[in-house]
Amino acid sequence: MAFTLDLGAKAPDFNLPGVDGNDYSLASFADAEALIVVFACNHCPFVIGSEDRFNDLYADYKDKGVAMVSINSNETDDHPTDSFEHMQERAAERGFQFAYVRDDSQEVALAYGALRTPHFYLFDGDGKLRYTGRMDDDPRDPAGASTRELRDALDAVLAGKEVAVPLTNPIGCNVKWKNQDAHWMPAEACDLV
Repeated sequence: MAFTLDLGAKAPDFNLPGVDGNDYSLASFADAEALIVVFACNHCPFVIGSEDRFNDLYADYKDKGVAMVSINSNETDDHPTDSFEHMQERAAERGFQFAYVRDDSQEVALAYGALRTPHFYLFDGDGKLRYTGRMDDDPRDPAGASTRELRDALDAVLAGKEVAVPLTNPIGCNVKWKNQDAHWMPAEACDLV
């Protein structure tokens, strides 16, 4: 079995606390035409380099029925800046308008098979995975990006079309798993293109 959620699979449910004081589950996004789930964090330079693009992406697509939730699953013993309190500060500093939630148990990251931060999953209105991987080919520097796989996938899903490139390798830092080396990944995690 692949570590990362298979294309066409249903979105695993979750119930996680958000930095805005609300709890979020899939039901929170039930009316969405598409749902972006992104595994992110506070400290990864690839996420930091992409935060403006997170905000722009959400701003560009929210009125088209797209919802977005960012999930921080990193352990906090060795990465204290990924704590819930620091998440609240980061969301306020960066003006996040999308949900930013904490997966302290890491069960949601395991259910989705999150590999890196950032790692995107795009689900259609039926909750089926239509795209997974990166936003573009240069998460650290928007000026260096020459692709736009996530936006292309969103446009296809919203138009009722097949996604031309449904799977890419996410580019970023490894998810920081509890009681593991910072660069550890499960053996079955090497299952993408």
